Amino acid sequence: MSREAKENRLEANTKVPFKQRLWVIIPVALLVGLISSLIYNHHAEFSWEGLLAGFDQEFLVFFLIGVFAQLVDGTLGMGYGATSTSFLLAYGIPPAISSTGVHVAEMFTTGASAISHHRFGNINKKLVKHLLIPGVLGSAVGAYLLSDVIDGDVIKPFIAVYMIALAIIIIRKAAQKNIIKKKTKRLSVLASFGGFMDAVGGGGWGPIVTSTLLGRGRNPRYTIGSVNAAEFAVSFASGVTFMLFGGIEGWQVIIGLILGGVMAAPIAAFLVNKIKRQPMMIAVGILIIILSLRTLSKLL
Repeated sequence: MSREAKENRLEANTKVPFKQRLWVIIPVALLVGLISSLIYNHHAEFSWEGLLAGFDQEFLVFFLIGVFAQLVDGTLGMGYGATSTSFLLAYGIPPAISSTGVHVAEMFTTGASAISHHRFGNINKKLVKHLLIPGVLGSAVGAYLLSDVIDGDVIKPFIAVYMIALAIIIIRKAAQKNIIKKKTKRLSVLASFGGFMDAVGGGGWGPIVTSTLLGRGRNPRYTIGSVNAAEFAVSFASGVTFMLFGGIEGWQVIIGLILGGVMAAPIAAFLVNKIKRQPMMIAVGILIIILSLRTLSKLL
């Protein structure tokens, strides 16, 4: 056999199967379609004058929130929505704009995160398939209720209390030691509830789903990677629902979160097995409680 034939055979053997490539092709195709749709429907907001006018001190704040929230979510498998929503509410952004901004941004950041986790081999495909459809359905219902039925100003204090509850869950899971592996039942119920609460509260998919799975003794690396991959579909469902029923406001918030999150996603996927989870989880939980208490104090 000639040298060229050997090289061609080796190349054929190392080709990635089409099913494997779908894990990258589908997120990329959806994101390209989303960008095209947003530019077509909101081209006035994407003018050079409008974009350049948005690059001010506030934009930098939203960008840094996006970076920090994605680093938290990508390394812990939870906390993007809770962290970013807590920061935005504490900064004075209304609940409807906060939740819409976070979920539209998450359509991009979770796509980048899913591709990054796939690249680093952090995904359990069977687990993703169990979480995907129930999570999407729960998320779409929650997004519809918030955008078309529930008054955001009325539920703002309840969201702050809910964020404190999520923070306590994060801290409690961090404090657990010697977790015995147990079989996780009713994954579909868990995913539906996580998707619903994530859409209504602006966060909760990770703290509810990831913390439950880790609490049952699942491998942290594959749990975090798989939950992050499923979160792309969940965020896409809620983001599209928000756009259909509530429209899009707060482009400065959205673009800042997107750019910060997309840049941080590969770093977070790389760091998932490099950092000590326990002190990080406790620190994030305490930060969310402080921000939520500040929001409550402003309302009261």
